[in-house]
Amino acid sequence: MNKFIIYVFLLLQAPLLAQAQPKAEVYGKIFSADGKPIEGITVKLMPQDITTSTRSNGSYSFKSLKPGQAQLHISAVGIQSQTRDILIEEGKNSVPEVYLSENRSTLQEIVVNSSGPNKYTRRESAYVAKMPLSNMKNSQSYAVVTKELLKSQINTNYDDALANVSGIDKLWSATGRPGDGVSYYTLRGFSSQAAMVNGVVAIASTSPDPANLESIEVIKGPSGTLYGGTAVGFGGLINNITKKPLDTIGGRVNYIFGSYAQHRVTADVYGPLSANRKLLGRINTAFSHQGTFQDAGFNKSLFVAPSLLYKPNDKLDIQLDAELYQGKGTNPMMVFLNRSRQLNARTPDELQFDYNKSYTNNDVTFKNPTTNLRGNVVYRFHEQWVSNTTVNYNKRKSDGYFQYIMYLNPQNDTLISRFAADQDYVGQSVNAQQNFVGDFQIGNMHNMLLVGVDYLFQQADTHNSPYVQVDQINTSIDDPDYYKFNAAAIDAAIAASTSPRTNNRSRGQVLGAYVSNVLDITSQVHLNLALRMDYFDNKGTYNFDKDTTTGIYHQTAFSPRVGLVYEAIQDKISLFANYQNGFKNVAPVVQSHPSISGDFKPQQAKQWEAGVKFNLLNNRLGLTASYYDITVSNMIRSEAIVIDGQSYNISVQDGTRLSRGVDFDLTAAPIDGLNLIMSYSFNDSKTTKAADAVNNLRPTEAGPKHLANIWANYMIQRGPLKGAGLGIGINHASENFITNSVPTGVFILPAYTLLNASLSYGYKQFEFAVKANNLTNQTYFKGWTTVNPQMPRNILGSIAYQF
Repeated sequence: MNKFIIYVFLLLQAPLLAQAQPKAEVYGKIFSADGKPIEGITVKLMPQDITTSTRSNGSYSFKSLKPGQAQLHISAVGIQSQTRDILIEEGKNSVPEVYLSENRSTLQEIVVNSSGPNKYTRRESAYVAKMPLSNMKNSQSYAVVTKELLKSQINTNYDDALANVSGIDKLWSATGRPGDGVSYYTLRGFSSQAAMVNGVVAIASTSPDPANLESIEVIKGPSGTLYGGTAVGFGGLINNITKKPLDTIGGRVNYIFGSYAQHRVTADVYGPLSANRKLLGRINTAFSHQGTFQDAGFNKSLFVAPSLLYKPNDKLDIQLDAELYQGKGTNPMMVFLNRSRQLNARTPDELQFDYNKSYTNNDVTFKNPTTNLRGNVVYRFHEQWVSNTTVNYNKRKSDGYFQYIMYLNPQNDTLISRFAADQDYVGQSVNAQQNFVGDFQIGNMHNMLLVGVDYLFQQADTHNSPYVQVDQINTSIDDPDYYKFNAAAIDAAIAASTSPRTNNRSRGQVLGAYVSNVLDITSQVHLNLALRMDYFDNKGTYNFDKDTTTGIYHQTAFSPRVGLVYEAIQDKISLFANYQNGFKNVAPVVQSHPSISGDFKPQQAKQWEAGVKFNLLNNRLGLTASYYDITVSNMIRSEAIVIDGQSYNISVQDGTRLSRGVDFDLTAAPIDGLNLIMSYSFNDSKTTKAADAVNNLRPTEAGPKHLANIWANYMIQRGPLKGAGLGIGINHASENFITNSVPTGVFILPAYTLLNASLSYGYKQFEFAVKANNLTNQTYFKGWTTVNPQMPRNILGSIAYQF
């Protein structure tokens, strides 16, 4: 607590560290011809050459200015630009309201639904720093996948969307299994899952449907200071931003069809629900069916996401969202390698395995219904202060058969065991956040101050059958027993088992408090100081059969953060550096000797990062490039000790791990109609103090060392072929060590390069497109101690109508 008080004291005193200078502020609002505030209008201040964009209420501001004559240039793609001469005096300068010649419905298409010519970028986020902070002033690196990018790639699944971001790669497809059924990714060398929606925890049992996504934010590095440690990996976090209601009528209906019985229908409809446009609505829905290139397997789902926004006045916004998902499918095929002996096969080709077989049956299915109910209230109770309250209720289920296939034979890699269980799992969570954001001056220093509290409650009810071995078959031949695996065989094996069912309930809660301040020391130098205190209360696991509760423990963690940004050219080139912290709670253990404590501290991740951000050529070129160094401490390892002449294996909390690398994400629109996104990352990871079996080796969750991606899309702007488009992309991953230990040796997934391409044509309100994924029909694999074959070449067609 003493540390917490000291950090807060230093944080709040930071604005007083700089020398006072005479400064001025300019602010104003921009409206459409019909009197509606407009978001996304570009406002440039000259001769200072500073650029900003209007917020959702039409407001803009420039701060920390020198007094004198100036000009405001107001522009956006497709509108008539305007210029205003102004005189900047000390203090606050209000510019008269500006009215554009276009009305709100016209601007809806050319401004609100577009980020200018560079459609693959976002210049500001309200979530990364939990305050509306521009990317150029943010000392943290992050990347954004926009809905425009998803549309140009004819995206049908969440995993493919993340392939556009540096430093992230899929380890496992969504399994649907209890507790962690969402896809696993490696991010900066650490495993991570998508567990955030609009900045709050919203865990699912399967990957999100992209139909309701405005964008995906991949926030890199340990982010415990603002987001806690429960649902955040040490490499970063993935935050899904949902679509919001709009005050004009519109929508889009899309049908996508293609190889392997893929069919997907989506609809997005929005508009005002009252004559005064104070009540707005939107609904996104999707129905999907996906087959497989293997002999069995499918996945089908229905997704509905209604949203309401009520604005009774200029100060208050009330939004209610729901996301309802119903999914049914078979397990994705993952081959688990032997973990206890030297492997005979060291590559997928050396395994005597037919990857066109699924090793399952279409009646061995599971269901993953998921519900998110979310309320958000934004109240502007002062011109300098905003209250933002969010509550999210999440419920997800894993219901049905879950299957594993494993090489367990102690001698060879030809006999594989098929295990299965009948799962009945329900997980629930409530995440409530209260944030206060201030935008104000102390002396002559501009501040954006965040003060927040965060409460997370989680509960899981598990009533699963035991995992049973259904059969064992030979993968080197066409074993006749292969075809006998089905739901009836699983039921019979479970009925014959003497192992008990799992009947328990686990509960836990976390209370966090945090404060963060972004201080403009000068108009070009920005300092960010932040601190979080987290109290973790694990209420243990209650066994319904034994009427006992085990695993109760409590932990407190502190997470500081420091960031510095220097805008070498204001709003154009920023140099940034940060120290960031992340943490994970560690449960106590029962040691083999009673004299040794089994209580542990939280694991701690510390990152040092430095990099550069560009926003050049009138927002046509955006780049974030950085070098990072992450050190994890307080990891648990096993150690043999001797007490009174007897040897004991105990758990010791002095393990460490390193992850270092570089990554960059570039978006560009060099000419009208051409949009480009590129990314590259290199990661060097190793355990530096661990068990002898893995010490100084690359962890299997680290994924490939090198990842590179590019997607370019060109749309003809004029002439007889206006509306025709061409897209082309490449995804590359270097070799991946999915097993890497002294007892097993190394199993390597080979490097691969995928080629994707699309053709499209838009005529009036219709859009037609065709997309080829894995055009050269590469055989490639993902994995994490598992071999997971990926989709071969597949062709998609798309027909859309926009109104």
